[in-house]
Amino acid sequence: MSTSALITSIADVEKSARERLPDYAWAYYSRTSADGQTYQDNLEAYRRYRLIPRNLRDVSIRDTSVTVLGTRLDIPVAIGPTALHRFAHPDAELATAKGAAAMNTGMVLGSYANHSIEEFAEAAPSGIRWFYILFYKDRRHMKRQLERAERAGYTAIFLTIDQSFQPFFVDKRIGPRPYPVPLRFPNIFDVEPPHAVGSTEYRERLRAAVKEPATWEDVEWVRDNTRLPVVLKGVLSAEDARMAVERGVNGILVSNHGGREQDGVPATIDVLPDIIRAVGGKAEVYVDGGVRTGTDVLKALALGARCVFIGRPALWGLAHNGAEGVEQVLQILTDELSLAMARTGCAKISDIQPSLVVHQSYYGIPAVRAVQMSKY
Repeated sequence: MSTSALITSIADVEKSARERLPDYAWAYYSRTSADGQTYQDNLEAYRRYRLIPRNLRDVSIRDTSVTVLGTRLDIPVAIGPTALHRFAHPDAELATAKGAAAMNTGMVLGSYANHSIEEFAEAAPSGIRWFYILFYKDRRHMKRQLERAERAGYTAIFLTIDQSFQPFFVDKRIGPRPYPVPLRFPNIFDVEPPHAVGSTEYRERLRAAVKEPATWEDVEWVRDNTRLPVVLKGVLSAEDARMAVERGVNGILVSNHGGREQDGVPATIDVLPDIIRAVGGKAEVYVDGGVRTGTDVLKALALGARCVFIGRPALWGLAHNGAEGVEQVLQILTDELSLAMARTGCAKISDIQPSLVVHQSYYGIPAVRAVQMSKY
């Protein structure tokens, strides 16, 4: 029996990844901030919403495609920026890119990728690729990176705003040390420092290069120095969402960094309706954090998201079976979403309405009466 035949859910992929990943890799991917309250709440929040099915509709054919930033995706599930794919597979982000391209969906290349902007593009020439850039003190360096992304066919720039200060995670039990696999960060430095990645010297070079904290002025500078759409990742405040729209941001990714940054902040799905109302259709809105099933995807879309992004599940798929494992994760979510759409009377994404969702605390009361479903 093939490996893929044994996998029927994201939970199965997670279990397979845990069996395959070395302890240091599993610890890095699984890390949460403080007690992990926000990480757990991201998962549990989806269970607090219930679906109200609509019946007697022709759902014999379902269309899961959606348009994001002007590009058609076959599924409303994309891969968000995550670091150190090399921990999961020797081909790192190149394999993840191929898995995403096989499902005709988008992927954000992280700045902490082991492969360059250009290498990533060459790995999946037909792929839908977006680039996550750090805020640097040297704006000339930022400008060069933006230009490289444009030349390599990237179609959007992502900015993570919920890291006022870079964590530069160090296991306190062993202190700083080089990682046990070869790593490089060609999207951070023009010339790679001579120090080993993970060493104290390397971390100090990172601290010297990255601007901490970034401000709205930095966002405006990026907006003015690229021809590509700009998406802000890490928005949890309706007021921040309004300020982003005022500054011409094209997309907002409601995110709490998978519970890795600040513990005790809300689950992303719970604040999504407030962000939707604040934006008022002036920018696209997406959500990540806690998506583990196709039903989760349906709930997020009903609450107003244009699409969802996944992080850890893609890494689990990569560890499970490289590019095919990433594709398998996306296929599982697609199949589950299509079935959930059929059971709720939705033949296409635009059929998914707020009335399909109620919160467990208020049975019979729509969770988001005021959400305007004009995003499609």
